[in-house]
Amino acid sequence: MSQIRLMRPYISFDEVEAEMREIFDSGMFTRGQHVEAFRKEICAYTGAKFTHLATSATTALSVCLKLLGVAPGDEVIVSDFSFPATANVVEDLGARPVFVDVSLDTYNMLPTALRARISQKTKAVIAVDAFGNPSGMHEIAAICKEYGVPLIEDAACAIGSSEQGLRVGNIADLTCFSFHPRKLLTTGEGGAITTNSDDWAAWFDVKLNHGASGMLGYGLDFIEQGYNYRLSEPQALMGRVQLRKLDVIVVERNEVRAEYVRLLDDAGFVPQQRAANVVHNVQSLVFRVPQGVDRDALITGLREDNIETTIGTYCLSGTTYYRERYADVQSNAERLQRETITLPCYQGVQVKRVCDAILRRSIRA
Repeated sequence: MSQIRLMRPYISFDEVEAEMREIFDSGMFTRGQHVEAFRKEICAYTGAKFTHLATSATTALSVCLKLLGVAPGDEVIVSDFSFPATANVVEDLGARPVFVDVSLDTYNMLPTALRARISQKTKAVIAVDAFGNPSGMHEIAAICKEYGVPLIEDAACAIGSSEQGLRVGNIADLTCFSFHPRKLLTTGEGGAITTNSDDWAAWFDVKLNHGASGMLGYGLDFIEQGYNYRLSEPQALMGRVQLRKLDVIVVERNEVRAEYVRLLDDAGFVPQQRAANVVHNVQSLVFRVPQGVDRDALITGLREDNIETTIGTYCLSGTTYYRERYADVQSNAERLQRETITLPCYQGVQVKRVCDAILRRSIRA
């Protein structure tokens, strides 16, 4: 029986072959026409004023924290249900990640929990669009504005999503995207930062180009310490091709989600919830398993059926490193790590075969 993969990229070599050949023929592998076009197209798509490309969402988050001057002794509030990179970038700068619990329905940061954890030491808030779901992001942004704390939206999964008619990338002060192979838009590895701040955009222009600004008579003028977090021309071309069809992809993934929900509802599998004013790109299709079902055993059993699944994601405060360092485990996030499962989701996936296997394995569990 053929394997059902968890994810398939939405790009083929045929779509990029001709223009990729032009890149190779020109020898322009970096800082060429596709990089600049991709930046402009992300701005046009999200509504953000500025876009800067990066090597990953992790480097994007890191450089945003450096922009805000995060340093040892500072605190950065972090959504507790996410991939460890969300907290690691804070720890890397010697600051403390302060974990905020999440909703058992949307999996996103709880506004009441955020309010309770803002302090004089809070330098920034990193709120995660769990699996691409931006539900509640405007409320989080309003709280951050009230307290005068910059909001970084960890939108690693959320390109193509929106809330209240605004696309992700144009809600928070700073937004960071990922273009990893598991994402709807992939460049192999890669990421992007969007902002509407002229001053911050000028800072990124320098810092993301080795600290260079302008020219001297003999070459570049380096006015800052900086980084090379650039995306290449072939990567940018891949991104452009997928961005053109992103809205269609989002529609298709929601159709697949609806079929899963229909087939699993009676068995007690609860899908991630989203607000009525949200368009969710369904970056990952995540359910909470019914009470009494062993989630880990279910994943193992489905693997035996040649169906790839995985956990939702991690309770950051409950990982060995952060549990031992801060002893600040958040209960909802810990429960979601234990109870969530991610199912294969893409156009053409055999939904009935997956659901039949889930129902059979769930009874055994």
